[in-house]
Amino acid sequence: MAIALAALFCGSCQTPEPEPDPDPAPVSLSLSATSFSIGREGGQVSLTVTAPVRPLVSGNPSWVSVVDGTFDHYSITYVLTVAGNTAYSSREAILTVQSGMLSETVKIVQEAAEKPEEPVTPTVEITRKLATAHPTEKAQALYAFLYAQYGKKTLSSIMADVNWNHKLADKVYQLTGKYPAMNCYDFIHIYVPAGNNWIDYSNLTPVTEWAAAGGIVSLMWHFNVPKTKDTTPGKDGSGVTCTPSQTSFRAANIFSSGSWESQWFYQEMDKVVAIMLALQEKGIAAVWRPFHEAAGNATARQQASWTTAWFWWGYDGAETYKKLWKTMFDYFAAKGVRNLIWVWTTQNYNGNASSYDQDKAWYPGDACVDIVARDLYGSTVAANLQEFQEIQKAYPTKMVTLGECGTDANSKTAFASIPQVWNAGARWSWFMPWYGDCMPSDSWWKEALGNPNVLSRSDVKY
Repeated sequence: MAIALAALFCGSCQTPEPEPDPDPAPVSLSLSATSFSIGREGGQVSLTVTAPVRPLVSGNPSWVSVVDGTFDHYSITYVLTVAGNTAYSSREAILTVQSGMLSETVKIVQEAAEKPEEPVTPTVEITRKLATAHPTEKAQALYAFLYAQYGKKTLSSIMADVNWNHKLADKVYQLTGKYPAMNCYDFIHIYVPAGNNWIDYSNLTPVTEWAAAGGIVSLMWHFNVPKTKDTTPGKDGSGVTCTPSQTSFRAANIFSSGSWESQWFYQEMDKVVAIMLALQEKGIAAVWRPFHEAAGNATARQQASWTTAWFWWGYDGAETYKKLWKTMFDYFAAKGVRNLIWVWTTQNYNGNASSYDQDKAWYPGDACVDIVARDLYGSTVAANLQEFQEIQKAYPTKMVTLGECGTDANSKTAFASIPQVWNAGARWSWFMPWYGDCMPSDSWWKEALGNPNVLSRSDVKY
């Protein structure tokens, strides 16, 4: 009996076998997915993670938000909310899921926003043929050179200090070690009687020297007229003007046979034609910019007594002006002048597009214009770009250039850095600073001619 009791007692003291855990802790990290693709509109996706230790998600950018649930039986579900994508390129995010020493990554790829279809703009090629019929070989070669550089490089230029010389170009060389590619001469004093002991335009040496050294010749004309019918210009340059308020000379009267305006107009044109033909005989072609800035203030949106043309050639309105330009163009052709590249200057008061309309009504027409210029003073980089793009759009078959530039003599505002203007996208064919108070600083010139996108005289090959 005792033995039996002992056996029973000992049997009751035995430790029972433990039952197996129905949900053992995992020894690894597992994800319901390792990547998600989602549309451009955004939305939500669910990510279930199984791990031995409560996991955390990190690395989510601002456009992905993560909300987790309850960690239950080693499992947790995250709701990933993806914002809409407004960019025209797809994007992706790499999220890291960390549980203790274990980690995995999840990639979210989102589609790009649909880019609106842009209107197709027909490509218009810049005219490669000069307006002048049967231009000289040298004129064609010069235009071909400008054409080849357009949009790739910009040419430096400088305005002669009123007179028939290249002294300022020489000063730029002394300052920078480089000559400007182009030098511009003005016929402003050609009205002065012969033997004036001042300027002799028939002496071509200042121009031929420049051309022989490889420089491009540019010519313009502040076309002075007598202040009255009876005024005789003096040897000192007195008695003439370009300003309409200072003269009774009217462009509209040029077309009346026998008028004093017509006599003066053709008399002075003949002087210029003689110089052009002499240069042509020597094999010199030139950029020719007559009757510049015709509209002046006339295109102001708010008209007033002062919103008129600055020069007599624009004062009688757009139709008279265009007739004047065409008359000169045809007269030069009739006289045999074939060595010119004709440059027309558009002007809405120093490029102030916010207050002035474009002066397209003054444009003489593609048939007698080769290049379109703008004159800007004290202009910023942004203003240069705006003007360049507006002119390029208005005259798509023509090269666009900066006919004049420099410091604004009234406000003393400096003109923008040429390298910065170029880098912004205002790819002027050339730029030409004015002299005197408008001349840019020494540092401006050094920066300009030191830039690889700016051509100097030694770079001219045609």
